[in-house]
Amino acid sequence: MTKCAFDLPGKTRELVTPLLDSTQWNDFEFRYGDVVVNTYGKSGTTWTQAILVQLLHGAPEAPRVNNICRWIDCGFGQEGRLEAVAAQTHRRILKSHLPIDAMGTSPKAKYIHVSRDGRDVAWSTHNHLFNSVDGFYEMLNSSPNAAGLPLERPTEDLRTYFHEWLETSAFMGADFFDVTRGWWEVRDLPNVYLLHYQNLKDDLAGQVRRLADFLETELDAALLDKVLEHVSFDHMKKHADEMFPDLPLKGGGRDFINKGTNGRWREILTAEDNIEYEARALAELGADCAHWVATGEIR
Repeated sequence: MTKCAFDLPGKTRELVTPLLDSTQWNDFEFRYGDVVVNTYGKSGTTWTQAILVQLLHGAPEAPRVNNICRWIDCGFGQEGRLEAVAAQTHRRILKSHLPIDAMGTSPKAKYIHVSRDGRDVAWSTHNHLFNSVDGFYEMLNSSPNAAGLPLERPTEDLRTYFHEWLETSAFMGADFFDVTRGWWEVRDLPNVYLLHYQNLKDDLAGQVRRLADFLETELDAALLDKVLEHVSFDHMKKHADEMFPDLPLKGGGRDFINKGTNGRWREILTAEDNIEYEARALAELGADCAHWVATGEIR
């Protein structure tokens, strides 16, 4: 495996909320070969992790993805997490939802940043939060890092929720545009891979091959066929409760693996809503990055 030094922005701030805790990276001991999947939540995180587990673990049929890929900066359930990651002897897959300048980075690791049109992110986030169990909100609001108004289940009205999300990047505690912009700025580094949800939808086999190349792992035709079968939407939906047990969602894994589609906002948002979002994306990200986030195309 190639060992190459490269420059990523150093950590310049902490971000601590009921859902995120950047301090968890401060003493993290990286190993050569670590793979970090970074996203703003609901952008294709789990799909990407499932692909990586398939590539690095011999294509198991229904792996416990969240046990293999630990969310390092999760703000809750921290007891024993870093010890469990340190005890892993296989090549590690790590997860983060932080902006790049609030997380830990290392030249030993490879970084995959996954993005998606913000309107699709908002729709997927709404499904997750609307279908979360009451205990999820009770846990977050009892956190010592809870501040301000209590976190509550969102309104059922999707258009209203979208405007709340756009104004506040609701719930994660990190800003969608901030997370996206930081990784776009380092996209040319050799240990950074930009992946878009739409790319996975349009050419799953091609993206799996590119990810295998990026990870420097072998991928023959037989393994590729198994990977594609096991990370298809239908397969993951069928095995959702095996792969993602104990989630704080009313429907368990079946709510977690929900629709797997883009563009559902087209039937609800008005022309003015879309103009507002696109103007915000352009101002926050610049023309090239905004185009990538909207389409998956790097020009």
